[in-house]
Amino acid sequence: MRITVLTVPGCPNAQLAMERVNAALAGRSAEVELIEVQGEGQATERGMNGSPTILLDGVDVLAPSGAVPSMSCRLYRDADGAVDGAPSMAALREALDCGTRRGDMASADCCETDDALAVVGRGGRGRLAPDERGLRAVYQVVLRYFAATGSAPQPQVLEPTAARAGRTVGEVLAELAAEDFLTLDQNGEIRAAYPFSAVATRHRVRIEGGAEVWSMCAIDALGIPAMLDAEVTISSTDPVTGEPVTVTIRSGASVWEPESTVVFVGQRPGGGPAATTCCDALNFFASSASALAWIKDHPGVPGRVIGQEQAEQIAAQTFGPLLVS
Repeated sequence: MRITVLTVPGCPNAQLAMERVNAALAGRSAEVELIEVQGEGQATERGMNGSPTILLDGVDVLAPSGAVPSMSCRLYRDADGAVDGAPSMAALREALDCGTRRGDMASADCCETDDALAVVGRGGRGRLAPDERGLRAVYQVVLRYFAATGSAPQPQVLEPTAARAGRTVGEVLAELAAEDFLTLDQNGEIRAAYPFSAVATRHRVRIEGGAEVWSMCAIDALGIPAMLDAEVTISSTDPVTGEPVTVTIRSGASVWEPESTVVFVGQRPGGGPAATTCCDALNFFASSASALAWIKDHPGVPGRVIGQEQAEQIAAQTFGPLLVS
């Protein structure tokens, strides 16, 4: 758990914020740091929405709607309407308690991990294809082919597996597409098989010992190392600022650059396959401020900003089991 208190030099409420954070922790293990932000550029980069700002695993969990990066003095309003220079103990305890239960400080409603899982996991049904009618067997061949070559397999590669189930490749692929395990183009060829994309996206993943592949979204990219038990380097860009984002995963440890990177998880209402309802919205953002700016410009995509640990957790839960059985 990493807690960062961002302040401007000489902020009169910085010490108060630090004292309340440490008191709210009540002995729980956490890395707590105080950082003085120098200038508007750093405020934007680090996601400081006024001084003091408290980031829980890189996310401003108490940011008001429409918050923008700022070097100005920040005031907090408690449940009774009283205004103070730092969040109340009650607000901090609620966020910390939620983070302890879920292992992340992603947002004030971070306990709703199941909601985020549902966005990327077929409405909560998960992405492990049924072990019947050749569905799982064919899907796993597709995934392994993508991982080894970076491209989608042609029907002849899948024919032996489909035949063992007494079906044609077309029948199996059509059913997998209908259940949103993959998508097909107008010619019936595989366009995407979550987490992989056969066409270029914002997210490129280099698999050690394998291929370079495109992933459908940020969570899908993070799911590839969990699915393959492999070391990877993810290269993406912030859709607002264009800033490069890199996630390197080696020996189970991850390094995110920049350190302030967060992920947005959201979904357009109305239903449909993930490829059209959410994949283009599930992105890496170089800072929570950038993510909030994107949310403001896309009111039709409800969702929330999550921190790095929760993004990795959701990815592992969604894609980790796909090749196990």
